[in-house]
Amino acid sequence: MARLLSVPMVIYLILQSYYDWAFWLFVVAGFSDALDGFIAKNMGQETVLGSYLDPLADKALLVGVYVTLGHQALIDDLVVVLVVFRDVLIIGGAFLLVVFRQQNGIRHALVSKLNTAAQILLVTLVLAEAGLDFAGGWFSLYTSYFVIATTLASGGWYMVAWGRQMASVEESR
Repeated sequence: MARLLSVPMVIYLILQSYYDWAFWLFVVAGFSDALDGFIAKNMGQETVLGSYLDPLADKALLVGVYVTLGHQALIDDLVVVLVVFRDVLIIGGAFLLVVFRQQNGIRHALVSKLNTAAQILLVTLVLAEAGLDFAGGWFSLYTSYFVIATTLASGGWYMVAWGRQMASVEESR
């Protein structure tokens, strides 16, 4: 819940050009996500509510930050559009699977996890460059290309997987 509640503050800090504070809050949110996941898996603390809140918090934080960094012209518009569209696609597909099959859908692909890691890395680099005078422009440029490639691959993977599942639903009717 703390990560979900941090989203408006990170967005506000970026909009006010407090990139250093936004960087540190984003890092704390990421660390808390990793710690929460570790505790849940290794100490038998996984809950149904947590299984919904964790991806919701991840998507809210990443989409909010990408849109805001795009608004501030710190991330290219193409990257923002692809990241947001992929997340809308994932949420929409998951919703359709629940509606048509009354179950939670698809396992996560390796490319999807790689894409999420790349998205987090890009935000971290951009905020570090803007707020901490970190000189890594070439690295964030290549990371942007990697985010584009993995976003397209991940979105394509989900579309194929959902297409197969939806076809099996139609065949069973």
